[in-house]
Amino acid sequence: MEHKKELPAATMKDVAEQAGVSTATVSRALMNPEKVSAATRQKVDQAVMAVGYSPHALARNLKRNESRTILVIVPDICDPFFADLIQGIERTAAESGYLVLIGDCAHQNQQEKTFINLIITKQIDGMLLLGSDLPFDASKEEQRNLPPMVMANEFAPELELPTVHIDNLTAAFEAVHYLLKLGHQRIACIAGPKHMPLCQYRSQGYVQALRRNGLSVESSLTIDGDFSYESGAQAVTELMALPVPPTAIFCHNDVMAIGAMFQAKKMGLRIPQDLSVVGFDDIKASQYTDPPLTTVAQPRFQLGRQAMLLLLEQLQGNPVQNGSLLLDSELVVRESTAAPKA
Repeated sequence: MEHKKELPAATMKDVAEQAGVSTATVSRALMNPEKVSAATRQKVDQAVMAVGYSPHALARNLKRNESRTILVIVPDICDPFFADLIQGIERTAAESGYLVLIGDCAHQNQQEKTFINLIITKQIDGMLLLGSDLPFDASKEEQRNLPPMVMANEFAPELELPTVHIDNLTAAFEAVHYLLKLGHQRIACIAGPKHMPLCQYRSQGYVQALRRNGLSVESSLTIDGDFSYESGAQAVTELMALPVPPTAIFCHNDVMAIGAMFQAKKMGLRIPQDLSVVGFDDIKASQYTDPPLTTVAQPRFQLGRQAMLLLLEQLQGNPVQNGSLLLDSELVVRESTAAPKA
């Protein structure tokens, strides 16, 4: 491998000369952009690009040209499910001396530029996506120039990324099958956001379990939620107002299940005597609800850990298969489910 002659790194002075302003102005434009005019800011930004100045050059390992920082894109930082997953990522990253930056996609529009900036200025070496969306629009071509990426928890084959996840369809099928075995005939579903592949798989599992047992699938028994406590509570209000209300509810996550149980109790229903509830994720709180929640346990910490290990493989220059790594899930039966009242 031939060595290019190392060019001396561009300095702030080079930027100032290129932009025709003082170094103090460059410093201000980069550190406190709100203190300079838009025109000056643009001049400085263009000069930074033109001379190839990296304000983070000092913090970087110049010899190896890496930042030892990875960006984790989280669909919603408020969702407790992601806390354990991120812990798995963080610990594994720390073992290899990597720092983790977290980007919350729930309020994405303002952040797109920040993410793209981090990538252009090479402040991050790799990315972990915890949802199915890239945090910005990138064509297939542009994706090739992005740093290495791994997807955890979600599965979106069209992105062609290495992925770590559970079999959401089978897990949902088993949860609903368990309710059917208890004797429930009217089972409702409180679903998560339709655009998320994992919700599509969980919905398919629900539908397949009913069909396999010769039951028809009634659209009125599925309510779309958004993974929040509120949407779980709201869905129960709608479901219990049906001419023939359900005797059991399968929820796409624990948060909605907890909201659903709260609302059901408020309406004077006893759980599980009047209504059985099943969640999904097995977040810590599900052991402490009243009654404790029956739910599908996902290996949250391991999902994060394995995804980070896959990313580290790529960062070390080893080829990684684009296929998916499937981890096991299991139905944890607690006290929120029972046979329906005769």
